[in-house]
Amino acid sequence: MTQAVPGPRRPASARSTSAPIALPGGGSLLHRALPFLARLESPVTSYYVLLGTTAILVVIGLVMVLSASMITSYRVDGSTFTVFLDQAKFAVIGVVGAVVASRLPVRWYKRLALPALLGALVLQALVFTKLGVSVNGNRNWVKILPGVQLQPSELVKLGLILVGAAVLTKKRKLLGRLRHVVIPFLIPIVLVTVGLVLVGHDLGTALILIGIVAALLFVSGVPARFFLLAAGMFAVMAMGFVVTNQNRMDRITSWLGNCDNADGTCYQSIHGLYALADGGWWGVGLGASKEKWSWLPEAHNDFIFAIIGEELGLPGTFVILLLFTLLAWGCYRLTQRSRDQFVRVATAGVMAWILIQAIINIGAVIGLLPVIGVPLPLVSAGGSALVTTLLALGMLLSFARNEPGARAILAARPSAVRRSLAVLPSRRKR
Repeated sequence: MTQAVPGPRRPASARSTSAPIALPGGGSLLHRALPFLARLESPVTSYYVLLGTTAILVVIGLVMVLSASMITSYRVDGSTFTVFLDQAKFAVIGVVGAVVASRLPVRWYKRLALPALLGALVLQALVFTKLGVSVNGNRNWVKILPGVQLQPSELVKLGLILVGAAVLTKKRKLLGRLRHVVIPFLIPIVLVTVGLVLVGHDLGTALILIGIVAALLFVSGVPARFFLLAAGMFAVMAMGFVVTNQNRMDRITSWLGNCDNADGTCYQSIHGLYALADGGWWGVGLGASKEKWSWLPEAHNDFIFAIIGEELGLPGTFVILLLFTLLAWGCYRLTQRSRDQFVRVATAGVMAWILIQAIINIGAVIGLLPVIGVPLPLVSAGGSALVTTLLALGMLLSFARNEPGARAILAARPSAVRRSLAVLPSRRKR
């Protein structure tokens, strides 16, 4: 009988490398992380990620709109709260609309798709009547009441997403044929929708609509050759509107570095970079911006990200980027877990809408993209944009509530009101 010869023992340092990392409170880093990772797989993760990021972005937006607009408001109306109160009013309207939208079943969105787009297009057509209002060269506003204006192109985004999701879902098995991609989605739905916006000279919104269409086609499974054909067609259309407008050409050339002086089309971009430079690493403090003192145009709207960087520094800008990343992850997770093709396509459309608009806005502020003039979603001042974006996110919350297993979990959890009442002392019967 042979006796086993023990092998060479590993050094203590080599053996310790495979041991779990011990923490002062006991346990290992892996054991601490596992419960958190398990919670991410919960059916209600998408719901709470979308709800939480939306709420935080709206609150940050209200704070920064107040800070960025107080000088302009005081100079125009004699009150530092004029723009903020308007934004707060629209935030309340948007939140109420989002709550209602989050409670509607998915079948209602399929039914409301066509009426929503037709209504939005009718309003968009009204911008070319006496009710239309031009802002900075773009005719994209409608005066519905004295002192109350509406931007119909924001509603067009939501209507196009709903109709696109409905049509592409219905034609899912036929999308391998070009004519079923073109008719009736690209022609006439997309052509009429984007065309009406472009006739009003709103190139920024038209680019976002084209991005939405691209996302809808991609998630629907349209073959790459058709996808590239549509992208090329709309790219040529967009370039045509750029080269035929001197203001847009000036913005493009100034972005490419052709700035002879700090005035004109370069003025806004340069002062946006001044704001970011003044903020440095940690910012000058909330409310202490210098550029908002009539130096930076549209400080509370298109260039609010510059004021965030100036007052809150690099951490403030990173928080905004992180929140949009989490919002995108919540949308992506919803598209992956949903069993309804309509929900998947519509969610991708909303995701593209918010992300493309955020990228265009932030890219213009930091100088990576030309200044087109689109607001930062949920953060910039603007009632139409805020309300419609909240309605779209309320729709996504409705979709998230219908994820497999999510409705049962949400129904089983007591509401905040019931939890509050539960801690109150009950009266004992004598």
